[in-house]
Amino acid sequence: MKKGKMILSEMTTLMKSLKNIFNIINGNKDYYNPKIDLKKDDDNLNGKKIIFLGSSITYGAASKGISFVEYLTTEYEVKGIKEAKSGTTLAGDKSDSYVNRLKKLNFVNTKIDAVVCQLSTNDGRFEYEIGQMSSSFEQEDFDINTTIGAIEYIIKYVQAKWRCPIIFYTCIRENDENYRDLVNQLHRLRTKWDIHIIDIFNNEEINRLAKSDKEMMADDAHPTKKGYRYLYTPIIVRQLDEIL
Repeated sequence: MKKGKMILSEMTTLMKSLKNIFNIINGNKDYYNPKIDLKKDDDNLNGKKIIFLGSSITYGAASKGISFVEYLTTEYEVKGIKEAKSGTTLAGDKSDSYVNRLKKLNFVNTKIDAVVCQLSTNDGRFEYEIGQMSSSFEQEDFDINTTIGAIEYIIKYVQAKWRCPIIFYTCIRENDENYRDLVNQLHRLRTKWDIHIIDIFNNEEINRLAKSDKEMMADDAHPTKKGYRYLYTPIIVRQLDEIL
């Protein structure tokens, strides 16, 4: 049942993308590529080692594999570790879940300055339960088969392993009440865990720009290169600068 709904959702996304094909082509022109001649040598982010954990939006599924991560590594000299795979979820025990991919990153005696985690847009499509915030702080108490349980597991894992800030970023999504509920639940976790949130989903200016310039988004979720340059990268850079 989940697989059938997923295929239907992907077909709908594909049809929307085909209707928008010329805008996607224009939004993915080489002009918008990350450029080394735009490098900021004196930025606070220079040399920071950051893990970027996520799915298609962290990967750059509609922009030839280029996402905000490449802008950060090329133009801000971030030492990025991009752990992104399209179609994956926070929740679940599959080998490519966020939790299991994070656990495979085995850096020994390496200082990690931050972990940036995408609030997945896929969990609802795969019909994983959102779940509830636990009263516990113990890793073994978190149900990774719910989205909130997986988030709490990831937070605890990062804090114990690397003792660095963990930053969640939300994504542009249109008419997705399940994702809106998940964003609200994420904000409730902020006080418990002292996490940081880059809330793109609720940013009115970014959403206005995304709607007004059709070249910035391939569909209702996935940016083009132009979208990454002008929508995602500026707010992520600004807030990472403040956090780190």
